[in-house]
Amino acid sequence: QVQLVESGGRSVQAGGSLRLSCAASGRTFSSYAMAWFHQAPGKEREFAAAINWSGRATHYADSVLGRFTISRDNEKNTVYLQMNSLKPEDTAVYYCAATLSRRPIVVHTTQLEYDYWGQGTQVTVSS
Repeated sequence: QVQLVESGGRSVQAGGSLRLSCAASGRTFSSYAMAWFHQAPGKEREFAAAINWSGRATHYADSVLGRFTISRDNEKNTVYLQMNSLKPEDTAVYYCAATLSRRPIVVHTTQLEYDYWGQGTQVTVSS
């Protein structure tokens, strides 16, 4: 099992940047593919970005491609989401998720494929 705790969410103006962190418990973090999802008010949770176990493969939703970067540090058991050029429509609760996978590519991009979730961190982007 793995427990996930997100941090780094806050209020920021449009055009600004934020870096979210997700700290994972356990000694097998490098066995998990990781992802970030976001849920805007009144909307369903949506995929934002994912990274494979080694960090060598990533995948992004079209809405964040070119603005967000997912990365991980397996020695620190942490996955990051660097968010640049933020827009008001990025306002959402951001969730970190994990699934046991040692695939060399990113294949998991839906909620149902992830078994472990953090509690979420709020990101608010004002215009």
